[in-house]
Amino acid sequence: MRVTDPEILRFIAETEAAYPAEANSASAQENRRHYDAMCAVFRSPRPEGIIVTDEALAGVPIRRYRPRGAAGPFLLYLHGGGYVVGSLDSHDDVCAEIAQATGTELVAVDYRLAPEHLYPAQLDDVETVWRAESARRPGIVLGDSAGGALSAALCLRMRRKGGPMPLAQCLIYPGLGGDMSAPSYAENAEAPLLRTADIAHYAGVLTGGDTSLRETDPELSPLRAAGFEGLPPALVVTADVDPLRDDGPAYVDRLAAAGVEASWRNEPQLVHGYLRARHRSTRAGQSFEAICSWLRGRLRLIG
Repeated sequence: MRVTDPEILRFIAETEAAYPAEANSASAQENRRHYDAMCAVFRSPRPEGIIVTDEALAGVPIRRYRPRGAAGPFLLYLHGGGYVVGSLDSHDDVCAEIAQATGTELVAVDYRLAPEHLYPAQLDDVETVWRAESARRPGIVLGDSAGGALSAALCLRMRRKGGPMPLAQCLIYPGLGGDMSAPSYAENAEAPLLRTADIAHYAGVLTGGDTSLRETDPELSPLRAAGFEGLPPALVVTADVDPLRDDGPAYVDRLAAAGVEASWRNEPQLVHGYLRARHRSTRAGQSFEAICSWLRGRLRLIG
C-alpha cells in the first residue's frame, strides 16, 4: 500500500473496522447494513442555517438543502455506493456542507438501487428529478463514485434526448467504464476501500450479469461515447490510490479534444471514498474545499 499519510491511514482503519472488504461481495442487505454503520461513524452535524426537507418528485425521493437566502441555480447531488448501497442519509452531511459552502440549494436524489432495480433504473430516476428541477432554473450536476458516473451519464442522456443540459458537471472519483487494462486498475488492484475486483462485482450486480452493456452503452460507461461535443464544462477529481483513477484523465482528455472546458485534479495519498475523511484529514479537507471553490466559480458564471 502506497499510503503513508497518518491521517489517511487512520481513516482507512476506521472505515475497515465498520465496513470490511468482504462486505462488497456480501448480499445487498448485508452490504447496506455495513455501509450504513460505516457512514454513521463519519457523519458530522449539519451546519446551522440549512433548511432541509424531504419530498418526492414523480415518485423519486429527494432531499433539499437550502441555505437561508439561496436563490438562482441549484446543485443536483448523486451519491456513491456502487449503485447497490447509499441513500439520502449516507451523504447527508456532505450535501449539507456543500450547500452551505456554495450558498446554493442542493437537491440529493435517492435513486433506486441494484440488484432490486437493474440499470437503467438509476439513471431514469436521476433524469426524472433533473427535468423537474431544471424546468424552474439552471443547475449543475455532481456526484461521487457511482454518482459521478451518473452525473456524466445524465449529460450524455440530455444530449441524446434533448432537454435542459447541466451547465457544469463535477465528478468525484467516478467510475466511467474505462479500460481496465489502464495502469491504475493493476497498480491499485488491492487498494484500500475499493479493489479492482469490487468494481467488476458491482458492474455485474447493476446489469444483472450482462457484462456486454459495459462495452456498448455509453450511458452506463460514459468513456464509451462516440463523441464528447456539446457536453458541459467539467471538473474531475480522482484519488491517486484508487483503481478508478485513470478513468478521470481519460474523460477529461476526451472532453478537451472535443473543445469542452475540462480539468483534472488528482489527490496524492487519498483513497476512494475520502470525502468522508474531510474533517479527519488535511488532504481530504483541502480537496473538499477545492471542489466547493470550483462550484462557487461555476455558479458565479451562471449568475
